[in-house]
Amino acid sequence: MSYIVFCVIALVIITGCYLLFIKTSNPDNVIVPTSDCSSCDGSSDKCEQTCMMEASLKEIEYFDDEELDAFKGKPSNEYTDEEADMFSYVMETMNPKEVKDWNRSLCLRGINVPDQIKDEMFMLMET
Repeated sequence: MSYIVFCVIALVIITGCYLLFIKTSNPDNVIVPTSDCSSCDGSSDKCEQTCMMEASLKEIEYFDDEELDAFKGKPSNEYTDEEADMFSYVMETMNPKEVKDWNRSLCLRGINVPDQIKDEMFMLMET
């Protein structure tokens, strides 16, 4: 019986030391990305999720589109064609490589992309 008690106590001590080691090696519980977000190509959901989490910790990047903040929270299917044209204009004036980052910026700002331009946006994001 004393052997079982000794094993339980040893297990508790080993677990406590392990948890203490983990806490001191990463005191702020910071998630460290394993890859550079510029290398995410959309094929890995884990990479995209990690990069989205990393982007949410950074200051939001604007693409000369501050006027779009007025649409925060508006459902994507409720935009008029004129409002969708505002998004389309911003998207068409940027470098196609920036469209993915612009989409992240809109997401972090709580702005839904109008349904009218989603197909074009996804095509640009794949290039």
